[in-house]
Amino acid sequence: QVQLVESGGGSVQAGGSLRLSCIASENTYRRFCTAWFRQAPGKEREGLAIIDNVGRTSYADSVKGRFTISQANANTVPLQMNSLLPEDTAMYYCAADPFVCRLDTLTYRYWGQGTQVTVSS
Repeated sequence: QVQLVESGGGSVQAGGSLRLSCIASENTYRRFCTAWFRQAPGKEREGLAIIDNVGRTSYADSVKGRFTISQANANTVPLQMNSLLPEDTAMYYCAADPFVCRLDTLTYRYWGQGTQVTVSS
C-alpha cells in the first residue's frame, strides 16, 4: 500500500507562487504515473497535471503555462504553481497508479489527503 502525503499549501495573494510536494512512502520513479488534482467547494475534482513513468508531462488547459509538474527524486513529485489566480483556490490532491495515467479520470489507486491552497485577490 503506497501512502501519499501532500505539503506546501497555504495562503497567497493573486500573482504569487506556491510549490506543492507529493511524497510517496516508496519509490514511484519509473513505476507509477503521478497526477495532481484539485477540488473547490461545490465543484468536481479536476485533473491538473500528470507525469508518467518515463517523465512525460501533460496539463489541463486551465493551468498550462502556469503550473509545472516534475519528478524531484525517487519518491517526490512537486507541483510548482506560478501566477496564481483566486480561482485556483481549492484543496489539492496528488494521486498515483501503476497503470492509470490520465487527467480525465479519478480511478487512481492511491490518493493523498490533500493540502489547501487559498489565493486572495
